[in-house]
Amino acid sequence: MEPPDARAGLLWLALLLAGHSGAQAEVHVSVSPLVEVMRGELITLDCTPRGHPEHYVLEWFLVDASGARHHLASVEPQGSGLRGTVHNSRGRRPLYEVDSRGRLVIADAQVGDERDYVCVVKAGSAGTSEATSRVRVFATPEATEVSPNKGTLSVMDQFAQEIATCSSHNGNPVPRITWYRNGQRLDVPMEVTQEGYMTSRTVREASGLYSLTSTLYLKLHKDDQDASFHCAAHYNLPSGQHGRLDSHTFHLTLHYPTEHVEFWLGSPSTTEGWVREGDAVQLLCQGDGSPSPEYSFFRQQGAQEEQLNVNLKGNLSLERVHRDQSGIYGCRVEDYDAGEDVQLVKTLELRVAYLDPLELSVPEELSVSLNSTGTVVSCSATGLPAPAVRWTKDSVTLADGPVLSLDSVTFDSAGTYVCEASTPTVPLLSRTQSFQLVVQGPPELKPNEIKPKSGNSWTEGDEVLLTCSARGFPEPKLTWSQRGDTPGKPPFEGRGWSSSSLMVKLTSTLSREGVSCEAANIHGKTGHVFHFGSVAPQTAQAGVAVMAVAVSVGLLLLVVVAFYCMRRKGHPGCCRRAEKGAPPAREPELSHSGSERPEQTGLLMGGPSAGGRGGSGGFGDEC
Repeated sequence: MEPPDARAGLLWLALLLAGHSGAQAEVHVSVSPLVEVMRGELITLDCTPRGHPEHYVLEWFLVDASGARHHLASVEPQGSGLRGTVHNSRGRRPLYEVDSRGRLVIADAQVGDERDYVCVVKAGSAGTSEATSRVRVFATPEATEVSPNKGTLSVMDQFAQEIATCSSHNGNPVPRITWYRNGQRLDVPMEVTQEGYMTSRTVREASGLYSLTSTLYLKLHKDDQDASFHCAAHYNLPSGQHGRLDSHTFHLTLHYPTEHVEFWLGSPSTTEGWVREGDAVQLLCQGDGSPSPEYSFFRQQGAQEEQLNVNLKGNLSLERVHRDQSGIYGCRVEDYDAGEDVQLVKTLELRVAYLDPLELSVPEELSVSLNSTGTVVSCSATGLPAPAVRWTKDSVTLADGPVLSLDSVTFDSAGTYVCEASTPTVPLLSRTQSFQLVVQGPPELKPNEIKPKSGNSWTEGDEVLLTCSARGFPEPKLTWSQRGDTPGKPPFEGRGWSSSSLMVKLTSTLSREGVSCEAANIHGKTGHVFHFGSVAPQTAQAGVAVMAVAVSVGLLLLVVVAFYCMRRKGHPGCCRRAEKGAPPAREPELSHSGSERPEQTGLLMGGPSAGGRGGSGGFGDEC
C-alpha cells in the first residue's frame, strides 16, 4: 500500500495532465506536408508554432519504417532568438543541423532521407501540438542501355522469341520501361502470349536507388527485317514532372525463306535487251530470302546447262562480251527452306549487238572526169540488228541506203564522201567509211572585176590590182602577160580555187593592149584579158598646172609694184629714175664697231634718214 505523500503526488500529476489535455487546442503547428528534392540537394524543414505561446519547446522526430520515432533535435526560445540542439544524427553524414530560425536542415539529400519528420511543440499550459512533413528524394537514372539478340531469328518460329533486354540503373523512384518499333510504342502485356510479351525485374541497390531490367519477346515477321527497335526509361521528377531516356536503335537479323526471284541485265542496254559487243556485261540475280542464299549461274546449250559461276552476291560479270556469247542465261537460288510453289530459277536472253567495219566498192581516192555520169559507189554494212546506211558530204545527207550515184560531175562535186552505218535500237553503235572524189578536167577561170578609182576613166600612172582565180585538176598554173608587183596573199575564193594577183601602173600601151592572165593544166588552158578603156595622159594636165602657177606669180608682182608707187606719191619721177637705171651701189660703210650702219641694213625701211641722203643707194629711191 502506497504512503499518503505518494498518493498526493499522483493526484497532483493527474490534475496537471487533465489540465494539459484540455489546453491542447490552444497551440497549433504549421509545416509543409510534402517536401520534394533531387538527390544531392539541400532539405530545409520549417515548423512554425501558431498562437504565439510565451514559452515552448520545439522537437524534431524521425519516423522509421516500423513507425518508431527517433528524437533528432530540439529548439527553445532564448532571448530574442532561438537556440537549437541536435541530439542524435543516427550516423548520418553530413550531420543534421538546426538553423537560426529553428528549421531542421538536411544537407546532400539521399534516398535514405525519404522519411516522415514530425515536429512537436510543447507550450506548457497552452498544450502540445505536432505535425508531419514527408520528404521525397528523386534521382535521375543513368543512360538507358539495350542489349539486342545478336543471333539469327527465324520468322518461321510459331512462338515469341527474345528480342532484347533493356536496363535502367540507379533511379528513384523505380523507373518504367517501354518498347518501340519504328518509333511506335509496342503495347505488349506482362503475361506470356504467343504474339509477344515482356518481363521485368527490379533491384534495390546498396545506395537505396533502384535498377530496372525489362526483356522483350515477340513473334517476328518478314517485314521486321528492316524495322528499327529501341526502348525508353520513364522517371518522375519533383512537382509532378517527368523525364525520359531513350536507348540507341538496333536491327535484327532474321531468317526467312525466298518467295520471289528477280534476274535482270544490270549493264547499260536498250529496252529490247541489246548490249554492244566489247562492253562489260553484268547479270544480276536477287532473291528476297534472308540471309542471302547461294546463286548458281548457267548458260543453256541446247538441252544442257553450262555451269558458269556460284556466289553469294548474285552477280555474274562478262568482260568484253562477244557476239558468240549471245544466248539464254539462267540463275538458280539455292534455298532449301523455300516453299514448293516458289520459282527459284529465272532465265533471260542476252543479245549482243555488233557492227563490222564498212567496205566500199571504190578505193580511198576516186578520180572521175568532169561532166561524167553513171558512177556508182556501194557501201557494205554487216551487223546485228540490221544497220541503217546513208551517204553524206559536208554533213549534208545525199542518199539513204548503201548505193551512191554520181551524175553530171562538176568541180563542186569533188570532196570527201562519207558512208555512215548505225543501229537505231542500239545507241552509240555506229561506223563510218569515206573516200575522196577527184574531178579531172581543164581549168575554169574567174577574173575579179576592176573599176577606176574615181569617175568612169583611168589616168595614166594609176595603180591597179588584178586578180585571177582558177580551179581544175591537176591544179592549174596561173601566168600573166605583164610584169608587176605580186601581193603577199591573194584573196581566198573557196575550196578548190587557186588565185594570183598582179599590181600594175597604167600606161597608154597597157590601155591599148590590155593585161591577160592564163590558167593551164594537162587537160587544157583558158585565159582572160583585162581592158581599161581610155586613159587620160598625165603630161597635159602638168602643163596647165605650170601655166596657172606662172600667171598667179605675175599678178602678185603687179600688186606689189602698185602698192609701192602709191606710198611714194611725194617723189615724182621715182619710177622714171628707176627706169633710167639706178646708180651703182656703194660698199656699205662700217661703224667703228665694225658693223653696217643702221640706215643701210634694210631695203624696205624708207625712213627719214634714207630720204635725207638723196639716193645714197637705199630701196626708198627705186620702184
